[in-house]
Amino acid sequence: MLRRIELAVLALIIVVAALSTGAQWLFFLVYLGILVVGGSYVVTRFGLADLEAGYVLDRLHAQTGDILRASYTVRNTSRLPKLWLELRNPSTLPVELPAQAVSLGPRSEKSWSVRVPLTRRGHFRVEPVLLRTGDPLGMFESQASVGSASNVIVYPRVEPLPGWKLPPAFIEGSHASPVRTPHTTPHATGIRPYAPGDPYNRIHWKSTARNNALQVKEFDLEQTADVWIFLDLQRAAHTGIGDESTLEYGVRLAASVAARGLLENRNVALSASGAHIGPLPADRGPRQYQKVMQTLAAVQADGTQPFSHVLVEGVTRLRRGMTALVITPSLEKDWVRPLSALRGRGIEVEVMLLDAPAFASSERRETGRIEPSEEVISSEQRSARALRHALAEHDLRWHTILPMEPISGQLITRRERRLATVA
Repeated sequence: MLRRIELAVLALIIVVAALSTGAQWLFFLVYLGILVVGGSYVVTRFGLADLEAGYVLDRLHAQTGDILRASYTVRNTSRLPKLWLELRNPSTLPVELPAQAVSLGPRSEKSWSVRVPLTRRGHFRVEPVLLRTGDPLGMFESQASVGSASNVIVYPRVEPLPGWKLPPAFIEGSHASPVRTPHTTPHATGIRPYAPGDPYNRIHWKSTARNNALQVKEFDLEQTADVWIFLDLQRAAHTGIGDESTLEYGVRLAASVAARGLLENRNVALSASGAHIGPLPADRGPRQYQKVMQTLAAVQADGTQPFSHVLVEGVTRLRRGMTALVITPSLEKDWVRPLSALRGRGIEVEVMLLDAPAFASSERRETGRIEPSEEVISSEQRSARALRHALAEHDLRWHTILPMEPISGQLITRRERRLATVA
């Protein structure tokens, strides 16, 4: 804008001088300026005419750590060349899609693709392609939007938990691992030779004909116990920065446990204490996986309600045979009481305790902040010990999750340590 004002002032001075003095060379400058300015306007005005452009994303749902690929095509259907074009895709992605400057000959096209890493979970929007062109002197500019916007959902990272098993419930048909059963269930998993006493309705006649010997079906117990995940999103309880925060560890842990439960054909439900997150009813299958991941992709530590209130409301939905998995960084003891009576109702409980003081210390090291006083550190340690004592007093299983370590490794280590101590 400032450059245009300067050029306009200079042109006005030349015109006034030409009219005042009648000098031929000043009139030559006036005519040359009119020709240049007019030509620049015409070039810019028609610079986006007869253009076709578009983009395609290779995925609209991805996980943190995946690579998003965007493919672009721009086509010139005119007989005149396009000397300079800039294509840009505005977006809210954690890493911006890079812009591209191209030139096109008459009736030609160009295609290219770009890749950007998806470094953060969330719901993101990719705007339509923005085409921009201008004249060589930079006096005029023309732009247009092409195509439609796209929404990209980046799921939280799901970590494998090879050595950890969901707590078994207390009803038949809810074992955490397949177990052969003498009862007929919907899950026929194999065949074996007939033994005296086997009922005739369990004979698999096709295998019998193929093997020329009686074969009977074997069944597994159905893993029907629901898993209800309670995720603490109270703003005051969370600490840490970026991926090394209690929020991100809690979200990854909830995503990993939900994926594990759905893989075991369990019903999975989710209840979070965020400001705009309601309970997600229990269900199973790919659709439930998508619902859980879309919810976890959007959650933030924006809750104001104490976690104990969320548990008091949530445990009323639990029934015998369910498993409650609690994920929280809170050092308060009041949220333990709502869980204390669940085991007596036939509901298994397991707590994933995010070590908030350890995450806060890691954040201070990363940002160079001053360590708190000895009194503050001692108070946090006393609160942590009191919380662990309350969990042990009510016979609740728990894991402590620390920063800078893989979640799967921490669960395996602590579970094996507990089993070794019992043995």
